[in-house]
Amino acid sequence: MRRFALLFLALSWLPAAAQAPASPPPDIDRYVQQVMEAFTVPGIGLAIVKDGRLVLAKGYGVRKLGEPAPVDAETLFGIASNTKAFTATALGMLVEEGMLEWDAPVIGYLPWFQMHDPYVTRELTIRDLLVHRSGLGLGAGDLLWWPPTTYDRKEAARRLRWVAPATSFRSAYAYDNVLYNVAGEVIETVSGVPWEEFVSTRIVGRIGMTSSNVRGSLGGSGPNTATPHAPVDGAVRVVKAFASDVANPAAGINASVADMAKWMIVQMDSGRLADGTRLFSPGTARELWTAVTPIPIGNVAPELAPLQAKFLGYGLGFNVRDFRGEKLIMHSGGLPGYVSRVAMIPDRKLGVVVLTNQESGAAFDAIAYRILDHYLGAPAFDWLAAYRATTARSLAATGEADRRSAAARDSLSRPSLPIERYAGTYRDAWYGDVVITNDGGKLGIRFLPTSVLVGDLVHWQHDTFVARWHDRELRADAFVTFWLNPDATIEQVRMRAASPATDFSFDFHDLLLRPVRGPDRTP
Repeated sequence: MRRFALLFLALSWLPAAAQAPASPPPDIDRYVQQVMEAFTVPGIGLAIVKDGRLVLAKGYGVRKLGEPAPVDAETLFGIASNTKAFTATALGMLVEEGMLEWDAPVIGYLPWFQMHDPYVTRELTIRDLLVHRSGLGLGAGDLLWWPPTTYDRKEAARRLRWVAPATSFRSAYAYDNVLYNVAGEVIETVSGVPWEEFVSTRIVGRIGMTSSNVRGSLGGSGPNTATPHAPVDGAVRVVKAFASDVANPAAGINASVADMAKWMIVQMDSGRLADGTRLFSPGTARELWTAVTPIPIGNVAPELAPLQAKFLGYGLGFNVRDFRGEKLIMHSGGLPGYVSRVAMIPDRKLGVVVLTNQESGAAFDAIAYRILDHYLGAPAFDWLAAYRATTARSLAATGEADRRSAAARDSLSRPSLPIERYAGTYRDAWYGDVVITNDGGKLGIRFLPTSVLVGDLVHWQHDTFVARWHDRELRADAFVTFWLNPDATIEQVRMRAASPATDFSFDFHDLLLRPVRGPDRTP
């Protein structure tokens, strides 16, 4: 009788597994179109994989507003920080080959590398490069490459020695990009080839990602490439692609959903390629998907109750969390005009990738979670309505913060000094030089390593001005405050974003600008 009972239990499990849907939600096309309309997204690429097979790879909408060329499964999008998993995988492959150790100090491979604190320099490991616990603040050092600068990858890495930490080492989670670029330097030093060549030939090529490339400088270009779009001054329009190779290990890959489907299949088969050979071992897969750095869990918006996490952390190039009782491996990506989501539930061999050519995280998540729910057999939930509500509230909160800032301004105040005395060259130890110019009583600002950071300095109140960048696509106007000495000379200049909507990679607040020479004359 026990044998029959066990047989019954085994057989009773099989139909449940077989009943898991193989096809996407029947209304997926209509749903994606609704999401695109709700969040003004011109084009979307969507792919679904299940049980090691491609279920869907499809494009929706257009590559560029006002033009008929459609998005298809082979259309390229910048996947931005979804690149990080490729860099982590590359390091894992080198670990398997005995050329690296996850927990060996970085300076064992890059003797020239330094962090601000000598202790951190000695102790920072290869694993630490990937898990956002170095003590750097959110986005710290990003101005070394964002927007594009004159610094190459190695010089940007060298300058990290002057970026002050925000917390003690390994004590807190704070997302960064710059240490992934250092990881790229490790890959080049150990393998003998640049990150671009290693990832292109040993990962992208072997997986068969035939339409993709690994250079950010190619973003937005090519015959079947989605054009980036973003809301600028209240309207969605075409914006310039981020065209730089400095941050390729953090954010440089351009890919199609057809290719990203192949990537997810390999990831969820623990590194096994279509021909039966291995890109990496199951051991490396476990390393990539194991949370290392805990991420504080807050309360989600009430409209998004199913997203309330019980565990949340960062692994090696992936976020690791729970979703409806399942372990969810995921990451997002964001560059000017491109945002994306990769989401995988390895125990279900289920993966979803959503690539977009407009900066709406609500759009990619409304689609991704709708599809995950379908395959998990979850109760019906209106993700589109939920993200409509949270997006509207977020926009309202940003607008209210901007209004409060304007209302608190003392518009009758005047600068403490004659305008010409603010002009001069100011230097930050890690970033470099910023020039304040005086043109007939009108101040301007120019970041010398970053050609697009040029603008007017408009008086705000007292000794604070607003940098209004000439390139309005930046959407990153910043307060510029001059601190005075008792003798009315300028001691230092501090900056911070003027709006909470500013991308965190504009880390103006990390700058400590000091006069290089008398600021009472224009250089």
